[in-house]
Amino acid sequence: MAGIQIKEGEVTATIYGLIKDQRYSDTIEVLNNIIQTYDKSRPALSLLGYCYYQLQDFVNAADCYEQLASMNPDVDEYRLYYAQSLYKAGLYEEAMKVSSQIDNPTYRQKIAKLQAGIRFGQEDFAGTKNLVDEGADDEPDTLVNLGCLLFKEGQHEAALQKFVQAQQVGGETPALCYNIALCHYLMKQFKQSLDFVSSIISKGISEHSELAVGMNTEGIDVRSVGNTLTLHESALIEAFNLQAAIEFQLKHYDLARVALTDMPPRSEEELDPVTLHNTALINMETNPSEGFQKLQYLLQQESFPPETFSNLLLLYIKYEYDDMAADVLAENPHLHSMYLNDYLFKFLEAMIMRQTSPEEAYKRLDVLAADLTKTLRKHTKAVQESRKSHDDEAAKQAIHEYDETLEKYIPVLMHQAKIYWDRENYQQVEKIFRQSVEFGNDHDAWKLNVAHVLFMQENKYKDAIGFYEPLVKKNYENILDISAIVLANLCVSYIMTSQNEEAEVLMRKIEKEEEHIAYEQPDKKLFHLCIVNLVIGTLYCAKGNYEFGISRVIKSLEPYQKKLGTETWYYTKRCFLSLIENAAKHMIMLKDDTLQDCIMFLDHCEVYGRNVTAQVEPPLDPQKMHKGQNTVTFEARLLKALLIKFMWN
Repeated sequence: MAGIQIKEGEVTATIYGLIKDQRYSDTIEVLNNIIQTYDKSRPALSLLGYCYYQLQDFVNAADCYEQLASMNPDVDEYRLYYAQSLYKAGLYEEAMKVSSQIDNPTYRQKIAKLQAGIRFGQEDFAGTKNLVDEGADDEPDTLVNLGCLLFKEGQHEAALQKFVQAQQVGGETPALCYNIALCHYLMKQFKQSLDFVSSIISKGISEHSELAVGMNTEGIDVRSVGNTLTLHESALIEAFNLQAAIEFQLKHYDLARVALTDMPPRSEEELDPVTLHNTALINMETNPSEGFQKLQYLLQQESFPPETFSNLLLLYIKYEYDDMAADVLAENPHLHSMYLNDYLFKFLEAMIMRQTSPEEAYKRLDVLAADLTKTLRKHTKAVQESRKSHDDEAAKQAIHEYDETLEKYIPVLMHQAKIYWDRENYQQVEKIFRQSVEFGNDHDAWKLNVAHVLFMQENKYKDAIGFYEPLVKKNYENILDISAIVLANLCVSYIMTSQNEEAEVLMRKIEKEEEHIAYEQPDKKLFHLCIVNLVIGTLYCAKGNYEFGISRVIKSLEPYQKKLGTETWYYTKRCFLSLIENAAKHMIMLKDDTLQDCIMFLDHCEVYGRNVTAQVEPPLDPQKMHKGQNTVTFEARLLKALLIKFMWN
């Protein structure tokens, strides 16, 4: 036989040996060859159905069990397996029809559980409840099913209690641990959720070394473990996805990526929809083109994670592909009510209009902001009344609802402000923020953007410090977690208000942290201090002191192999273009030494910038730049040519 060599008289032993070793794909190859030789072989078909089921290929498993049920109409076991395979394949109507044909007291309880699962899959929760109620109240499966129903109704705390009860009665299983972890996650109890996730992963590693957990992260080349029943029952995929989601929520993006690479290895075509969705989302910053492709692919499938639709639309908005967001909304009207709440739909409608009709977009956002403001005041009053009556539970609920509403309000406010920010009308932006101080004052995003708009007005550096400083001090011990531009703007604000010592202290702190990381990770590029110096250099250039400004820029990029990157080059070339423009217009005079330093600097950039991207291209732009032209080397040559041309003239 092709692929698998079987000695004469050892077919049965070989097949069962392969199954014992969980080599189901190889077993399927052997069994298909047998079936071609011995048509309708009952033992071969039975084993084939079992192997397909183990590989989670439920459609082919259902086909095998359908043939077996037809060949052996008196064997109800085959009908049950057929119905189970149809259910697992998501073919709920067919599964219900087949299961209803089984009239055997031996399987009555199993059929009731199967039909409850089918009704649940069809979102017939009333029908599910009726079937679940037929089981014993203290039976683990009944408790789990009741927990699932409560979960679907959004009663996560009540669902959690049922899952914990089921665990106490029937013992700990990976699936139950995952259900408990998911409830904690949706209740924002991330620490408790991670504890249960860790339990699932530890058990999976100790009991299933063959699933190669963590091998991809360590860079070990391993083959796919496939979508086996063992993998499914271990709940490892679900656990790692939940871990990634928690780390993503906590803004620990590197840890979120590690969680996804720690998963048992599978080829991309084997990935489940949730993993594909999370991979797209978590890697969006580093590979947006691929992220959009994955989300678009998921949306074309019959079933996909419910967050896919809204996340794709919001990412189109984030990357300013408003026309694409409008197209997706128009092409999928049936998904609006299923996956978009009223707030999100109105928000998306307003955002789609911001490029073609910014005034109308602002009005719509303003209406949405007014509604959210009323709701925030209502929740504030509820918190106050609950505290007065010493009702801690009601106060906790009111605070939770207030926080959720605030998270909706802040994006609306920021996009209102951005409409005027794009027009460089910073005074109007400041006015919008002042009007929202009642609710935004305690939110970091509000404080940060107030600081930015004060900084941009150039005569309010002292006020900007008042907003930047608390944000920096809050994360002072992990200063490199703070955006480099925030640190740079704070340093510039210190310098512009004659607080040079404060700026130097902050820069020394950044330098010390970078040195510490460089010692542990010598190959890692660190840009924080470089960007701070570049922004300071840009400030001096903007004030007309090009000799000092350019010298600061040049010095900030040393050593080039560690400091030259796409972001640092962006600030660098702006200063050089400004220098060349003003020199060409004879608005500034430059010493020969300064020009020679510039030429030498650009020579270095040409050498070290061959593999450094010069510009971040729009992810969905059909016209891609030539790879050779989108490098620092290419742009450094252009700048050098312009400088030499100026020197010759």
